[in-house]
Amino acid sequence: MPDKRRLRRKLIESEVSVEPGTLGFFVQRHLRALEVKNYSPSTVRDREKTLRYFLAWAEERAITKPAEVTVAVLERYQRFMYYASDEKGKRLSFRSQSHRLMALRVLFRWLVRERVIEMSPAEQIELPRPEYRLPKDILTAGQVESILGACDVTTDPGLRDRAIIELLYSSGLRRFEVCNLKLWDVDTDERTVTVRQGKGKKDRIVPMGERAALWIRKYIDEARPRLATEPDSGYLFLTIFHQGLVAERVSDIVRATAKAAGLKRTISAHVFRHTMATMMLDGGADIRFVQAMLGHANLSTTEIYTRVAIRKLKLVHQISHPGAKLQRVDAAAVTQDVEEMLEKEALLSSLAAEESNEL
Repeated sequence: MPDKRRLRRKLIESEVSVEPGTLGFFVQRHLRALEVKNYSPSTVRDREKTLRYFLAWAEERAITKPAEVTVAVLERYQRFMYYASDEKGKRLSFRSQSHRLMALRVLFRWLVRERVIEMSPAEQIELPRPEYRLPKDILTAGQVESILGACDVTTDPGLRDRAIIELLYSSGLRRFEVCNLKLWDVDTDERTVTVRQGKGKKDRIVPMGERAALWIRKYIDEARPRLATEPDSGYLFLTIFHQGLVAERVSDIVRATAKAAGLKRTISAHVFRHTMATMMLDGGADIRFVQAMLGHANLSTTEIYTRVAIRKLKLVHQISHPGAKLQRVDAAAVTQDVEEMLEKEALLSSLAAEESNEL
């Protein structure tokens, strides 16, 4: 079933001219070129949305041809973004501004290769300095358990929701990766999940915990047969209308369950991904294994979680800082905790080294 919210997205031709020779015309050709190069549909949609902002801004100022876009024009657009707000009335972050300028840089490089213009004006634009922000709303183990306990497993949708949240928490999958899972992608005996065509159209195999495997097996055996209809689409998680889930529906499930659990703030599905990564690093996992779990192309993307995982730092602070405790610290107990932590980390590091040698 197509996602109606996605179908309602604005198209370029609905906002600006797409006559041959116009900016809108060349942007459409650029998007088609991305599809030919096997860019994912989500990447193409995101690029279309990003470029549409610039096209609408340029159209209001009678800038309709690629040759009319100069360095001065792009600098004006950059200043406009600095003072502009998004759809929710919030100021654009510098990361969002940089993202929009990078899309323009790629577009004008393509226009140069296509010999539409001789030189790219976007190359001379200095991008905003990046912001390094920590992931928000990392859950505690107790909060996760309260959310899981709020699922009404006496109903088919509730049993499905419990299986979904268990999988999000255990394996750190993205929303659309959960939606795209087929029955044969999950092996509850081996406790593995095969993610096909994840972000960047990359496949990967990730483990899941025993509890997640048990709840998924229970859902497959008891609830899914009543949610499925012939011909069976093969999707693992189904709606009450017998269709595969969409990403927005996964978010709705998580928000509703967290609210039922009594959490005051809004919880998104992505929070479980942040929580899983932080807990693994706090438990001593090598960052390369966390990177493999999350499916990150670059290690720098995973490194952000090392700033949230502070268990080791807390132990060091407790040992070394005289004002860390109101009462005198039991040095023997703290030393034992440190030794256990280091022993675990040594084991995990040796496993990481063995993995690197095999590669």
